[in-house]
Amino acid sequence: MEHYDFIVIGSGPSGRRAAVQAAKLGRDVLVVERGRKVGGVSVHTGTIPSKTLRETALNLSGWRERGFYGRSYRVKQDITADDLRTRLQLTLTHEVEVLEHQFARNRVETASGEARFIDAHTIEVTGDEGEMHRYSADKFLIAVGTVPFRPDYIPFDGKTVFDSDEILDIPRLPRSLAVIGAGVIGVEYATIFQALDVRVTLVEPRNSMLDFIDRELVQDFTYQLRDAGMALRFGNKVEAVTRHEDGLCEIALEGGRKVRSHMLLFAAGRMGATGSLDLQACGLASDHRGRLEVDPKTLQTSVPHIYAAGDVIGFPSLASTSMEQGRIAACHALGATAHEPPEYFPYGIYSVPEMSTVGMSEAEVIERGIPYEVGVARFRETSRGHIMGLDKGMLKMIFSLKTQRLLGCHIVGEGATELIHIGQAVLNLKGTLNYFVENTFNYPTLAEAYKVAALDAYNRMAVIDAAPHISGDV
Repeated sequence: MEHYDFIVIGSGPSGRRAAVQAAKLGRDVLVVERGRKVGGVSVHTGTIPSKTLRETALNLSGWRERGFYGRSYRVKQDITADDLRTRLQLTLTHEVEVLEHQFARNRVETASGEARFIDAHTIEVTGDEGEMHRYSADKFLIAVGTVPFRPDYIPFDGKTVFDSDEILDIPRLPRSLAVIGAGVIGVEYATIFQALDVRVTLVEPRNSMLDFIDRELVQDFTYQLRDAGMALRFGNKVEAVTRHEDGLCEIALEGGRKVRSHMLLFAAGRMGATGSLDLQACGLASDHRGRLEVDPKTLQTSVPHIYAAGDVIGFPSLASTSMEQGRIAACHALGATAHEPPEYFPYGIYSVPEMSTVGMSEAEVIERGIPYEVGVARFRETSRGHIMGLDKGMLKMIFSLKTQRLLGCHIVGEGATELIHIGQAVLNLKGTLNYFVENTFNYPTLAEAYKVAALDAYNRMAVIDAAPHISGDV
C-alpha cells in the first residue's frame, strides 16, 4: 500500500489547484479521478462544455450580428448537433492535455477509479476493470463535485428527457425545449438554445429566479428573454412529466396548465457526488443533498485531517471560487500560510445575454441602512455599443453617499463576465467614484460604460448636495 502526504479525490477546479499547490510545497501528492480522464465535472460536463456550447451557438447562429442584420440573419443556415459537438471535443481535448501536462510538470501522480474510504487514513480505488488498489495519506481533500439531481417523477431516457450532464449529447436540435429549473444551469441552457432559434419554455416553481442577483438586473434580463420569444412559466409547481407516443413531452403544472415540447431538460439542482465514498468509514456524514459541511476559513471537515472544497460544499459553486478553496485547503492542511481571498468575488452567469455581479446588491445596501446612490449606463449609450449593434445591456454601480466608495457593480449584456473585473478591482481596493470620473478609458470600448455610469451617479449626488441651497429646505 502506497503512502502519500496528500491525497485529493477529484480533479476538478478545487482538486487540481489543491494538488498543484501541495506539490509546489514539496509534498507527495496523489489525485484520484473516477472519470476516464482528469478534469472532473468542470471539464467534461459542466463549466467548459456549457461555455463552449454557448460560444459555438452564438458564432454559428450569428446572434451577435442580429442587431444590424435582423433576427433572420444566420452564419450557418442549418445548424446540427454535430456542429456543436465538433468544437466541443476540440476544446475538451485541449483542456485535458493542459491539465495532464500541469500534473506531470509538478510531479503530481494520478490514479483512475472510484475511491472509497476504508478508514480515516486509507482509501480503496476500484478501476474500470475491477482492479483494486489501496492508498494511505496524512491528509485528504474531498473534491468530488456534484451530479445532477434526478427525482423519480422525471422519466429520464437520454433521448427526449435529459439532465444537465446528458444535454451535451443530444442527438439532434429539437424544434422546442422545456427547461425545468430557472437556476444558473437552467437559465444558461435555456438561453443558449433560444439563441439557436429553438422555441424554449422555462418552468420555475418559484415566482422569481436568480434571487442572489440585483433585482433591477434580473428585471432587465427577464425583459430580454421575453423579447427574444422565450415563454416563462413561474409560480407553478410541476405535478407530473409524461412522454407521449408522438414523441412530445408534457409537463403538467399546478393549477391545470400544461407545457408541451419536443425535448425536456431537468436542471433543478445538483447533488454532492459523495454516495460512493463510504463516508461513515472515515467519520463523516453528508447532508440530504450529499454535501459536506466545512469550516469556511480552513475548509476542514469535522475530521481535522480531511478537507473538502468545490461544489461538494455548496454555494457559491463556481469554478473560480473552487480553485481558491482548493489552494486554501492545501495550504492549511500542509502548514503553509494561505492568504484569504477578498470578501467580494465576481459571479458570472454565461446566459445569453451574460450577467455578472460583484459586491452588494441594491437590496443588501438598503438592508444595511447605507445611504447610497446609483449610476447606470446603457450599452447603447456608448459608441462601442453602436458599433457592435447592441440595443440592450446595462451596467449599474452603487456608491456610498458618505464615502463615495463603490459598494456593488452589476452588469447584464455582451461581455459582462469580462467587464466585471474592473469593478471587482476598484471594489476590493476600496476605490471611490472619483476613480471612474477622473480616469481615462479606451475609446470606443464597452468599458467606457463605467465612466458613463459614474458620471450618472456623480450628477445625481451633485443634485442631492445642491438641493438644500436651491430649494431652501432638505
